Amino acid sequence: MSHYSTLEIWLIIAVVGAGTFFMRYSFLGALGNRPMPDWLLRMLRYTPVAVLPALAAPLVVWPAATGGQTDPARLAAAAATVLVGFLSRSALAAILAGAATLSLGLYLS
Repeated sequence: MSHYSTLEIWLIIAVVGAGTFFMRYSFLGALGNRPMPDWLLRMLRYTPVAVLPALAAPLVVWPAATGGQTDPARLAAAAATVLVGFLSRSALAAILAGAATLSLGLYLS
């Protein structure tokens, strides 16, 4: 286990929580009541598009369910999700296509 005392653990939690709060507040508190420049709004528009693949990619390439080994069923499901999402422009259709492909791939393997 860890070699930290209870006080040290609570101190770490408090410092990390305060750091997270002030990082967010520095942006929202400083700019919250002012209009943002157009160039910044254009860049912020792409944040979800960059963050979601960054969260999902490790789960596809190195899934914990296979001990970190790349799995063809998961790669096929990711490809089906991206393809159906791109063609249909529907998040629900993409999710269903990925789930169906993953289920079929796991069933066949």
